[in-house]
Amino acid sequence: MFTLASDFGSPYPAAMKGVLLTEADGDPRLVDVAHDLPRQDPRAAAFWLRFVLPEFPPAVHLAVVDPGVGTDRAAVVVGAGEHALVGPDNGSLLPPARALAGIAGTEPDVFAVDVDDPRSSTFHGRDVFAPAAAAVHDAGAENLADLDRLEPTDDYVDLRLPEAEVEDDRAAGEVLVVDGFGNAVTNVPGAFLDGRVGEELRVETPEGAVTAPVVETFAAVDPGDPLVTVGSHGYVECDVNRGRGEAAFGVGPGDELVLSFG
Repeated sequence: MFTLASDFGSPYPAAMKGVLLTEADGDPRLVDVAHDLPRQDPRAAAFWLRFVLPEFPPAVHLAVVDPGVGTDRAAVVVGAGEHALVGPDNGSLLPPARALAGIAGTEPDVFAVDVDDPRSSTFHGRDVFAPAAAAVHDAGAENLADLDRLEPTDDYVDLRLPEAEVEDDRAAGEVLVVDGFGNAVTNVPGAFLDGRVGEELRVETPEGAVTAPVVETFAAVDPGDPLVTVGSHGYVECDVNRGRGEAAFGVGPGDELVLSFG
């Protein structure tokens, strides 16, 4: 199986699929994760891939969010248990690789890809990463060290998602991403809200402060009202029932915020 994720929109992912179907042995299954990831944002890609990829059985994950395309940034393959991730060396693969490796009780292994001259300087998803993913598929994730085109490396971009500072009634963090519904996903662990359902939470942002109830479901408040809850990814979200949380709370990706009770 291959999974594919990018910020390409359409039709560029089809070209990567064509390469995989042409170069990989057998009749591989191709599964699209998303091709509307936030554009040119490796950190957002890292967050969403960390959330989604652990749900898959063993696969080669081709993930390309690549603002450095055409530069001297490297191409990497990251081994994570029975999984392998292929993409640009900008850190976007490391958080999901750690999640996958943790499930397998291992550590990620990073390999630099020996890249031939690509057909273009603007589409390495087709010219560099898809051929590398096909080669990894045929060799198997457990045999990455045996591939001639791969070289183990310790020189790679090690992106780590920021951690919030959490006390009993106060948490200082930031917005990691805003999803398509407008939900502002923070880096504050959901455990911060344990036992606090029904209480009012003050959310201080660069635009001011909003007070909203802690709830378990969107429907716990009236349509258009703000709320704070724990999303399926396990982090605190600032949301609006049938509305856009990022507008109501005045935040966007990277904005700092402070959550406090009392």
